[in-house]
Amino acid sequence: MLFDTHVHLNAEQYEDDLQEVINRALEKGVQNMVVVGFDEPTIKKAIQIAETYDFIYASVGWHPVDAVDMTDEHLAWIEELAQHPKVVALGEMGLDYHWDKSPKEVQKDVFRRQIRLARKVNLPIIIHNRDATEDVVTILKEEHVEEVGGIMHCFTGSIEVANQCMDMNMYISFGGPVTFKNAKKPKEVATELPLDKLLIETDCPYLTPHPFRGTRNEPGYVSYVAEQIAELKGITYEELADITTANAKKLFGIND
Repeated sequence: MLFDTHVHLNAEQYEDDLQEVINRALEKGVQNMVVVGFDEPTIKKAIQIAETYDFIYASVGWHPVDAVDMTDEHLAWIEELAQHPKVVALGEMGLDYHWDKSPKEVQKDVFRRQIRLARKVNLPIIIHNRDATEDVVTILKEEHVEEVGGIMHCFTGSIEVANQCMDMNMYISFGGPVTFKNAKKPKEVATELPLDKLLIETDCPYLTPHPFRGTRNEPGYVSYVAEQIAELKGITYEELADITTANAKKLFGIND
């Protein structure tokens, strides 16, 4: 059985066929998913989906691209939602220096405030990092993320950065890009990572794995990520599925 730790079933791409997408995931052995909310509309939808399906959970946070839009009221709302029985993490949060909607200093402030909130409510965090690795790692260290841990979502960094993050109680999660033919670095890192710090995800509807690259991603495709990593690690698909599912449940505090 598989655990997709990062899905956006709350995206408009699934408005017309959400149930069919979920059914296909179940048929592929995906027994659990976390729907990630990152602004007001997607947080509301994530909660709604998690309340509808007993095997789906939610994470709530504020995306760095939209950091400039986050208010004190939003942060208070996220703190309130952290008490919801289906909310298992805060995020996605982090830094994104690719887009320039939110100034870097605003992103850093919003990131730090969310980590502090996670420590207050004792929930792990889900990290979005784009072109900002050095600052992300620095802030994680300074804000003592090791107290709650979390996920380096869709990791594309080096083994050195992965080791720094794992030392701070973070798990490393791989998505579709690890299946790409030219993905030399993700494959190398996945090969070297200890199994007890490994997670899998789709980030659907984005980052669709090979052989469906270029089409809409969906949770059932996490099986292709699992196949690729099992091959890299020299273990069976079933072993990889069992280990990553156990890791996810341990991190999220799910005891079913």
